[in-house]
Amino acid sequence: MTLAAPTLAQVAVAAGVSAMTVSRALNRRPGVSSSLRESIVKLAAEMGYESSRAARQATGQGRVLGVLAGHLDKPFISHLVAGVVGAASATGNEVLIYSLADRQRRPPAKVLKLLQQFTDGVIALLPPASGFVAALSEGRYPLVTIDNPAEPCTHPTVAADSYGGARAAMHHLAELGHRRVAFVTGAEQLASAHQRRRAYDDAVPVLGLAREPGLLVPGDYTLAGGRRAGERLLKLKHRPTAVFASNDLSAFGLMAVLQESGLKIPDDVSVVGFDDLPAARQIHPMLTTVRQPIEDLGRAAVHTLLALIAGLPAAATQVILPTELVVRQSTRAPRR
Repeated sequence: MTLAAPTLAQVAVAAGVSAMTVSRALNRRPGVSSSLRESIVKLAAEMGYESSRAARQATGQGRVLGVLAGHLDKPFISHLVAGVVGAASATGNEVLIYSLADRQRRPPAKVLKLLQQFTDGVIALLPPASGFVAALSEGRYPLVTIDNPAEPCTHPTVAADSYGGARAAMHHLAELGHRRVAFVTGAEQLASAHQRRRAYDDAVPVLGLAREPGLLVPGDYTLAGGRRAGERLLKLKHRPTAVFASNDLSAFGLMAVLQESGLKIPDDVSVVGFDDLPAARQIHPMLTTVRQPIEDLGRAAVHTLLALIAGLPAAATQVILPTELVVRQSTRAPRR
């Protein structure tokens, strides 16, 4: 019978130390005494662990960074992955990607073991599986998230300035003269969705906008969610003159429904998105949106993770990158 190769966590248990200590010892990083390093390397070799990451490091090969992602066919996710892969390649490292399409399903334990055994650390993109992320955190495994979950987390996270970007979008619509502004919410399990919703809620009284329950509609950061949001808004007795969608994908779905109903954008309804995906410049009319540096988020996550792997403290618990409002053709002053 062939025995499964041990995981880093199993080596740590056998050695009576943390997984981070084992990682530092096997990868010749500071923070571990010479005697303890020799003891851990010997134990790992006896257990058969040297055939994985320890052997790769011994031959001078680059690190392998794990990536946890949801649906890779989503434009935002694919651009984030591109940023991670590009930054990893530029620093002489490789990337191992695991896609968990069902974000409500807890990942199999064997995947967790695979990442711990064959990667030096993990980047979670819009983490759908909080159970998986929690398991990695509990094992003190090097971990960085992009757009962290809504609940507080103990590991470094990289994100764009969702609140500031959303406030800029709302100010833009108010300056054009819009007073009935609807809001399409995002994926509620993510901090970015909460920050964009908070920006909308804060802007409404400050800018003198209409506050009505019907102007808040769910979108879940998806194309289908944007379509459903558009259908709900079309049923209102007094429709909004403008809509701010939490991301570009839901804005695309919203715009399709509005146009299918005979409304013209922006003559009848102005629309603002968030992300600035390439498609935002390709649809008609071109979408006014909040640009976040998607690939830069991936690069920042890689550099933060490499610092953790090296045993260095994170420069900050949260790395927040700036956003920018990009005005195009989908917004204008409302009809009088």
